[in-house]
Amino acid sequence: MNDQSPSRSGGRAARRAARAAPLADHLRPIRPGMPGGQYSPLNETDVLRIHGAALEALERIGLADAPASGVAYLTAAGAIQGDDGRIRFPRALVEDTIARANRSLTLYSRDGLHDLDLSGTRVHYGTAGAAVHMVEPDGRTYRESTVQDLHDAARICDRLDNIHFVQRPMVCRDIFDNFEMDMNSVYACTAGTTKHIGVSFTDPSYVAPAIEMLHMIAGGEAAWRARPFVSNSNCFVVPPMKFATESCLVMEACIEHGMPVLLLSAGMSGATAPGSIAGAIVQAVAECLAGLVYVHAVKPGAPAIFGTWPFDLDLRTGAMTGGSGEQALLTAGCAQMHRFYDLPGGAAAGIADSKLPDMQAGWEQMCSNVMAGLSGLNMVYEAAGMHASLLGFCHESLIMGDDLIGQALRCVRGIEVTDETMALDQMAAVCMGGPGHYLGTAETLGRMEMDNVYPALGDRTSPKEWAERGKPDLVARATARKNEILAKRSAARFDPALDAAIRAKFNIHLPA
Repeated sequence: MNDQSPSRSGGRAARRAARAAPLADHLRPIRPGMPGGQYSPLNETDVLRIHGAALEALERIGLADAPASGVAYLTAAGAIQGDDGRIRFPRALVEDTIARANRSLTLYSRDGLHDLDLSGTRVHYGTAGAAVHMVEPDGRTYRESTVQDLHDAARICDRLDNIHFVQRPMVCRDIFDNFEMDMNSVYACTAGTTKHIGVSFTDPSYVAPAIEMLHMIAGGEAAWRARPFVSNSNCFVVPPMKFATESCLVMEACIEHGMPVLLLSAGMSGATAPGSIAGAIVQAVAECLAGLVYVHAVKPGAPAIFGTWPFDLDLRTGAMTGGSGEQALLTAGCAQMHRFYDLPGGAAAGIADSKLPDMQAGWEQMCSNVMAGLSGLNMVYEAAGMHASLLGFCHESLIMGDDLIGQALRCVRGIEVTDETMALDQMAAVCMGGPGHYLGTAETLGRMEMDNVYPALGDRTSPKEWAERGKPDLVARATARKNEILAKRSAARFDPALDAAIRAKFNIHLPA
């Protein structure tokens, strides 16, 4: 019973090594783009009523403050500008736009290995946000975020299997010139990861120079237009029901240059959106439908993501509550409306109101991430690393979020019911003349890696083994993983000649 012969321990070591080796893609228990949609917080009548209310809002209320170019585009498409200056959208115009809109969209990666198929209910998780602070969990402190922090976040995301895209999660607070900040944000992200990237622009005139940099990285304009690996996160509205003039001009410029656009409507429930969950969804849907008409008026068929992004508000304090159950329902309800329209869509989940990566952060992040995935949300933004209701970003939390999202994706995958998985023959073999248990059977061993998601950092040892291992701390393990990743040069870094050419044209703040 206590045989410790080399052959036996060697066999055990070989089995452990085999289990630790990466699985072939077709055997992985979870992967990007698995179909969700199992959860529907709205019934069919609810969905139709929200759709009807959104159409009525666009026809009766409309949106104010469109730029002159937007007025020209929209009225040429069939929208109507009233004497009050508001642009109103006839129901037929909106419904025709929905009918002609893209039913699928591919967000490209730079390496071609991480392309995102946004058709149907395929689910992808990634970062986003505009945090102004970095969370330092070891000292329980906050400090201003820097361009190096942004670059490091992209490098970490590049190594995390369950982070499928990298939308800029923080602001470079150490760069005071807005133009240089935008250019360095593009550089820091693209030099850190080959996954799809989302960026924002603070001024319409900054789009063309950024596109020039992206042409250099892509290998020319034709290569860029064939596979645009960066999209624009665009807050084209200022809720309630007003266009954001400068952002609309940014959107027009991005469309002209072939950059996909995230139409982002971020009303705050109870402040800049109705206080009810249904009302906040109606307004977000209406605003994004207006944006969809705008995009198609500029260029029919231009790639756009339906970014209903309402946030919940704690009306006792006026603080955003990204980690609440209400936020999870807002996001899930929006995802169901995306399914109704059969449009590529995105919304926010995974936000923690907690200031540190603690138990509160865990329950807040998991609740909305699981519900978003089960609802079939194509793009789950802000899914990892975000704290203090989007004011803080944490590298350690990003790494732990990769584990958390892995479990959420396993929920999205659901339960497969087949003759093999129901296991009647296996039950008969085990129960009638067999060992009376399933440990070590070929079927159990054969499916343990295909069916189960094992945490990279999470601890499942017994209390005794945990103590024997020195009582490892989860955050400390995440810090060690961060240091391991950042100790190596980024695999996404540019060829030295290309990097030198970019630096000759742009004032890049990151050291070469």
